[in-house]
Amino acid sequence: MNRMAWRWLIGIVNALLIISVLCLPMIAQASGEVDARKIIDGVYEQESSYNTAMRAAFDIFDKDSHKTTKKFMLYRIGSPGDSKTLVRFTDPVEIRGVALLSYNHKGDTDRQWLYIPATQRTRSVAPRELSEKFAGTDFTYEDVEERVLDDFTYTLLTDSEIIDGHKTYKIESKPIDASRSQYKYVYYWIAQDVPVILHAEMYDRDGKLIRELHASGLKKASGTWGARHVEMQSVEAKTRTVLTIDEAKFNQNLDEKLFTPENLGKSPAVKR
Repeated sequence: MNRMAWRWLIGIVNALLIISVLCLPMIAQASGEVDARKIIDGVYEQESSYNTAMRAAFDIFDKDSHKTTKKFMLYRIGSPGDSKTLVRFTDPVEIRGVALLSYNHKGDTDRQWLYIPATQRTRSVAPRELSEKFAGTDFTYEDVEERVLDDFTYTLLTDSEIIDGHKTYKIESKPIDASRSQYKYVYYWIAQDVPVILHAEMYDRDGKLIRELHASGLKKASGTWGARHVEMQSVEAKTRTVLTIDEAKFNQNLDEKLFTPENLGKSPAVKR
């Protein structure tokens, strides 16, 4: 349960999603110095399932704390870093059937397609749209795609900050090609005693803080640590979105034909 939320922030979420949201083993070099890239690599080394089906929800709060809930299913096939992810909304009625398909392959530009039932049309998500909010949440299109680790550099900044009672590693992530991300850099705080991302800050191309992520409700399931709740806040708008994953099933033998732009109008089914 909740494994996609644990992996998010290099997407979602990455994750989708993602998300995000990042369960990491703590890896150190022989000299005792922590290797930031190896810590990030650990996110993917934990995920052994070839495909995943999840039931989750976004609770979206406006600046006056009024809440809207949007429920969805998330399906993924492939290996981390070389996968296809499909997010399909199930509730409320007005967005039921809206779907986002993301392709993530090493050495290739990530691609996304959006399907709208009202028009029965599928369109590509343009690179300029990556910074736009996804389905009215505080997550952007870039946030819900799975990122290619080689597209970023990682630097350990500190190893002594305390968050929610946990001593953390603070790691800076920067895109190698600035044109492929809305963020100039992202800071991650990774717990040293429990392998989970506890907090993250995202900065725009001008170096201005625009989003903050916080993980809570830590739990170990099937040998993997993760967070039950992941909250994303938009700093200037004073809005926030809480991602909660209610159910997760792995190695479900999903039909790969449904992970194509042409079939976004069809609901994925598990082959028996």
